[in-house]
Amino acid sequence: MREMILKAIEKNSRIDIHELAVMIGVDEATVVNEMAQMEKEGIICGYHTLIDWDKTGVEKVSALIEVKVTPQRDIGFDRIAERIYNYPEVNAVYLISGGYDLLVTLDGKTLKEVSLFVSDKLASIDSVLSTATYFILRKYKDHGTILVKQPKAERMLVTP
Repeated sequence: MREMILKAIEKNSRIDIHELAVMIGVDEATVVNEMAQMEKEGIICGYHTLIDWDKTGVEKVSALIEVKVTPQRDIGFDRIAERIYNYPEVNAVYLISGGYDLLVTLDGKTLKEVSLFVSDKLASIDSVLSTATYFILRKYKDHGTILVKQPKAERMLVTP
């Protein structure tokens, strides 16, 4: 039941509790209690709204930054990750495999603002060896939602 609730609210955090209960085949009180328990256990960490900022007219630049670091003795990457995720500009920090160690996502008003964050705040951390910044130019799909609507194919009516 937990997995079914989680999958449903991951796709739509505003799903009606009654609808969710019907989908799962339990009563509403059971769903509410289970969700409250998962919140208490830290399984459900928050509820978010997906916004297509390109349609708002608000200046916003999103970036992905790969960060190569020297892990610290006995704590690995945790302290460096904590230092990075405590910056208010940072949306997410992930430990990743590959050529870099951490992937940082953040938003700023301009390319320059993001670039200054990387050079002044990230690159200046002693354990940071190098960074690579990628600016998101357009989002096609985010959190499972397609943001770019494809025009419907218009065919001419052919009659015999």
